[in-house]
Amino acid sequence: MPKNSLIDFDSTKPNSPFYNESHRQWRDSLRRWLAKEIAPYVEEWEEAEEFPLSLYKKASEFGLSRLNYPEQYGGLDSGFDRFHAIVTAEETSQIGAGGIFASLLVHGIGLPPIIALGTQEMKERIAPAVLTGDKRICLGITEPDAGSDVANIKTRAERDGDDFIVRGSKMFITGGMRADYMTTAVRTGGPGMSGISLLLIELDRPGVARTKLKKQGWWASDTAAVYLDEVRVPVSNLIGPENQGFLGIVLNFNGERLAMAASAVGYARTCLVEAARYAQERQTFGKRLADHQVIRHKIAEMQRQVNATQAYLEICAWRVQEGESPIADLALLKVQATLTMEFCAREAMQVFGGAGYLRGNKVERIYREVRVNAIGGGSEEIMRDLAARQMGL
Repeated sequence: MPKNSLIDFDSTKPNSPFYNESHRQWRDSLRRWLAKEIAPYVEEWEEAEEFPLSLYKKASEFGLSRLNYPEQYGGLDSGFDRFHAIVTAEETSQIGAGGIFASLLVHGIGLPPIIALGTQEMKERIAPAVLTGDKRICLGITEPDAGSDVANIKTRAERDGDDFIVRGSKMFITGGMRADYMTTAVRTGGPGMSGISLLLIELDRPGVARTKLKKQGWWASDTAAVYLDEVRVPVSNLIGPENQGFLGIVLNFNGERLAMAASAVGYARTCLVEAARYAQERQTFGKRLADHQVIRHKIAEMQRQVNATQAYLEICAWRVQEGESPIADLALLKVQATLTMEFCAREAMQVFGGAGYLRGNKVERIYREVRVNAIGGGSEEIMRDLAARQMGL
């Protein structure tokens, strides 16, 4: 690239054998849609701490929220693969506002257990309305006293005839304020993982209450604490067999961690691009920032870490697409991706200096969102330990 031309997202990416014309067409169309429907309104929605409900319908009509879901329920899965999902993560990450997509696409963690384990009646009742954007579904696993320690959740569902009576609470529930349904981990048996079930709870049932949570980042995401006080839910709302819900949770985590890693790499690359462009334009001490060796070294190191992590991401995605379940590598990939995001966000802030500390730019927003990516879906410490145990240590 000539010295006087500005670096962009595509120019920082090496060629990869995993992408074909279909992926490039999806990237181009998605980039245009995001530029029209979301990018101009990011600051407004962030400050308002919400985006219009109409965006769910728009995302469905375009195809964004239906990608890789079965066509029989209104999804788009013919000709789409894991690498279309990576392209989606990259393009949405360039907006630099993770909260919008965390809520807009939260069905990506709430709906898969129903598709995989739910009854046919449940799939037909829930999936089409969610995929059209008419209804919303979230995932309720985390509790005030049980985050990554999923096997020790306390929310209990006790049998009462043809119903369960649910008592407990869920915390940090992405999309929880606007959701119509919650795929919920409940204790139906004894202690440990063998006593956990998954239960679909309609959030307009008597006994359900919600509180919106204030957060460091993801401002436009409606994150909630959900309280379940003697909520009566039919037994037919079980997702999969009773006391066998832990398997569904684990399978869901694999997909969630791959998606979060893809987004983290996208955020890291966005920080790289923003920092490089600013360094090319900003003048200090009579020359461009990019003419200072220390700045060039920062940007080169960002590029090194992003490309290495991208390669790891693509290999893991290929293995999953081939039918593997590389639990250890997916855990380590998430650690690698979020550490790379954290490094690039910090270095980009250093390149921007005081300008980076002001609200209203991508780097500042991404910097605030580092921790939710590093903790959500399994913290770095939990992921390392999971990987070590999978290795037989």
